[in-house]
Amino acid sequence: MKAQDIRIDFFRGSGPGGQHRNTSETGVRITHLPSGIVVTATESRSRHQNLQRAMARLEEKLAARRRKKRPRIATRPSKASMRRRLEKKRQQAVKKKGRGKVEG
Repeated sequence: MKAQDIRIDFFRGSGPGGQHRNTSETGVRITHLPSGIVVTATESRSRHQNLQRAMARLEEKLAARRRKKRPRIATRPSKASMRRRLEKKRQQAVKKKGRGKVEG
């Protein structure tokens, strides 16, 4: 990752933390320009700690993008399970047919 590939913005964090948090821009937002991934960190009242956390999160997200997905192995239900499923459906159909109008 190159320095020109990221944009770092600082902003005021919201939420609890008192006057210091409301007046200083300690929140960090890092944008990875080639991929468009955006990460933020506002946990700490320290800009430096938030910058480190945001960088670590960006590294994790980029590593997850590079990771290859394992292909899904297609499976089929066994003959016994198909037979059981069809038998249950037949029983349900008989049960529902019995709920019809009574003639006579």
